[in-house]
Amino acid sequence: MDETSQKIIDAAMALVRDKGYVATTTKEIARLAGVNECTLFRKFESKKDIVIQGANQSGWRADVVPEIFENVMWELETDLEMFMRAYIDRMTPDFVNLSIGLRAPQLYEETKQLIMKVPQAFLESFTAYLKQMCERGKIPERDFDALAMMVFSATFGYTFLNASFGKELTDVKKDKYIKESVQTFVKGISQ
Repeated sequence: MDETSQKIIDAAMALVRDKGYVATTTKEIARLAGVNECTLFRKFESKKDIVIQGANQSGWRADVVPEIFENVMWELETDLEMFMRAYIDRMTPDFVNLSIGLRAPQLYEETKQLIMKVPQAFLESFTAYLKQMCERGKIPERDFDALAMMVFSATFGYTFLNASFGKELTDVKKDKYIKESVQTFVKGISQ
């Protein structure tokens, strides 16, 4: 990809992140990229084409892939903290807001699979981890899909609310939230 095309993609993605897809115009994209609007349409078919190409670039996706969850110690409390922290650290407010912007009805069929890769990476990795912990005799047999969804939902909820409202909603810091969540989960699964 040439430098001008990348500037256009970066401008479009930043605007979608900050304003949403519908509110972003090609004039704004061109202005932010430092090109004229004709150049934009010589490089891309449409605003949608620009955003879809951007959504496919790794730099515009949170780096939440199964590999980030591989460094397990086979100790439930330590590992659960690692899972939650790995997700929260990568799902910055910018990525949360961009993810929301990519859910516009005009794009959703094309972006849905890309957006779902993030929760899928967490859920599949954590479910497999729980199953292996059970096989090792470290936790009892449970519905591991449901447990993984519960932990992911708590992790996602904190991340989303923090990105949306910051300290206006709560002063609970990330580390405190993770510690309290993990301790509650560990107590619950042990019973």
